[in-house]
Amino acid sequence: MITVNEVMAELEKLGNEQTKKTLMRHGAVEPIFGVKIGDLKPLQKKTRKNHELALELYETGYSDAMYLAGLIADEEKVTKTQLNQWIKKASWALIANSTVAALTAESKHALSLADKWIEVRKELVAAAGWNTYTHYLSVTDNAELDPAKFTGLLTKVVSEIHNQSNQVKAGMNGFVIALGSYVPDLTKKAKAAAKKIGKVEIDQGNTACKTPDALASIAKIEKMGRIGKKRKTARC
Repeated sequence: MITVNEVMAELEKLGNEQTKKTLMRHGAVEPIFGVKIGDLKPLQKKTRKNHELALELYETGYSDAMYLAGLIADEEKVTKTQLNQWIKKASWALIANSTVAALTAESKHALSLADKWIEVRKELVAAAGWNTYTHYLSVTDNAELDPAKFTGLLTKVVSEIHNQSNQVKAGMNGFVIALGSYVPDLTKKAKAAAKKIGKVEIDQGNTACKTPDALASIAKIEKMGRIGKKRKTARC
């Protein structure tokens, strides 16, 4: 069975200085090897689902290892305590919003943790809460969703989004898009909310990233005839 030291050695070999610089422009912090996400896929296939190894990799603090940890963690085995520990240790947005939030969304703790995290004052934790909802909507059968709950969250976004920090605004904006795109019964409400919210100003730093317009994004999905089409997995 592959060990954490063997995986770390492979990650170091896969590291690329240009990729590292690009990731750091997007908010990554040391320690990081600079491995492209696509290059993690062969390692994911090699290790397969391995929860204990995932926990060890996340503890290294290396961004590349933390991302891989999220890919190989077992959504059935992960505990609420472990997920809370992971979000506290998330070093930047990609880890919080993709690694931790996506794994949480696939677990049985999704809604209870998202409900808790969105109320936390720490930016990355609150943002992860909104991203957990987004990932959850992307993979959960609509018959299992409580429309009243998500309508309430939509109301919260409309009233609070413009007063939030960067990452939380981005998470809320993504939630509106996800609700309109994945839940046909709430598409109309999501579009109305997006129109009421208007333009969302998010500082993208020294990157070419642009903040998606929620109303236009939902309309695009509608035009493609993909409203309500779910993903097979939140993690990628």
